[in-house]
Amino acid sequence: MADYSQIDQSPLLGFLFYPRRFSTPCPKGAFDLSIPVAPHVSISCRFYAGGEHWPWILYFHGNGEVVSDYDEIAPFYQRKEMNLVVADYRGYGASGGSPNFTHLLKDSPLILDGVRKELARRGLALDLWVMGRSMGSLAAVELGYHHPGQIRGLIIESGFASVTRLIKHLRLPAQGIDLEPIEKERLEMIAKITLPTLIIHGEWDNLVPLIEAKDLHATLGSKDKELVIIPEADHNNVMFADLDTYLSAIQEFVQGTRK
Repeated sequence: MADYSQIDQSPLLGFLFYPRRFSTPCPKGAFDLSIPVAPHVSISCRFYAGGEHWPWILYFHGNGEVVSDYDEIAPFYQRKEMNLVVADYRGYGASGGSPNFTHLLKDSPLILDGVRKELARRGLALDLWVMGRSMGSLAAVELGYHHPGQIRGLIIESGFASVTRLIKHLRLPAQGIDLEPIEKERLEMIAKITLPTLIIHGEWDNLVPLIEAKDLHATLGSKDKELVIIPEADHNNVMFADLDTYLSAIQEFVQGTRK
């Protein structure tokens, strides 16, 4: 893994992570799991179980969001017969520690392993897809490259190839930090990913411009890849700007790669 220490130890973290300590009681039909990732640090995950034999999507949420925000979103997935398990990051929701990019990437395989073990322990389907929204796309790409044998496919929503792209686009203060090795490594990783991949992006996304989705799609090594652009949607309303198109694209992708 590329060295993220220069970013992690710089004021950039204050611009790129917005941790929020918040959690709600587990809704009916759901269950929580804390996955240890370091001494005295665990990541909170919430499993929204709808059907015993439905496929599962391991979802890494966007910045500023927490697991509990998906109490109201998970039912939309369940209407399409998909189960959702949402993972927080360090410092978010009920999770311990503090966020940075090294932790985000190193924690993701531990989360995947913990989720798979919990599904197996409960006798639930191990049909598993990984989805990353915005900042969560970094974790999704990490798993798609390093652990392709454990997941059926990737879903990237409002994502980007590398955090360096976001730093440059937002013109954040990165003087003295060598961003190129990170970007080079990420692009090389993406080019070697062969898992089926669905990319969803808003046409009018100004935070993560549409060109990022197009570059991701073009760079991916997968022969089974699709880009769905939601007309007139921005970064934060991409799901609800056209809910049917958004969810139908995910459902069709999951069903198509489940065969």
